[in-house]
Amino acid sequence: MPPRLHRRFFWSVRPLFTLTGAGLLVTASSRTAFALLSAGALVWVYALTILVYVLAGPLFPKQGKETALLFVSSFWGSLYFFLFSLVSPLLALETAFFIILSPVTCVASGLVKRLENLRLKDALIRACLEALTLGGALLGLALIREPLGFGTLSLPGGSEGIVEFFGGGGEVFPVRVIGSSAGAFLLIGYGMALFRRVKRKRLQEDAS
Repeated sequence: MPPRLHRRFFWSVRPLFTLTGAGLLVTASSRTAFALLSAGALVWVYALTILVYVLAGPLFPKQGKETALLFVSSFWGSLYFFLFSLVSPLLALETAFFIILSPVTCVASGLVKRLENLRLKDALIRACLEALTLGGALLGLALIREPLGFGTLSLPGGSEGIVEFFGGGGEVFPVRVIGSSAGAFLLIGYGMALFRRVKRKRLQEDAS
């Protein structure tokens, strides 16, 4: 993918903030460990769904294509869950809902329709970029929400599925609220506003 296309992709608002990804952003960003696992699920599901569609596109029915794609992406999501459950059963159970949301997010985002005319290599790169962008937003939110809202920072691992670093947690309500769903929506709103402001400034600089 040409560098110019990379820049155009990055500065488009669509991959970062869409209604289809909002549920995953809110729910999976409560813990850093959850966000890391969910980001991995996104890359896995996006890339393999696009791979199957590009290689076997003519086999997909014209009527009900979205349903067929949901079955394909759900298969990859289920396989991801199964493989991870072999490594960490407890963490896999805790994040099962987030993994289930990954195929839904992939299909509902319209990713396949946008990439169906691209070559396999370009489609895979673009799919991974979209997944990494959403995964990066997940991780960024988690790195804010978990330390401020719960006073911890977690990573996958350990006998309980999660290893927590430093503890204590704040007792101030405005800090605690960051860990809730309302706090996640607030952070997403502020992030959207900041992103659009920086994007507008960049467009003005490019025009001048």
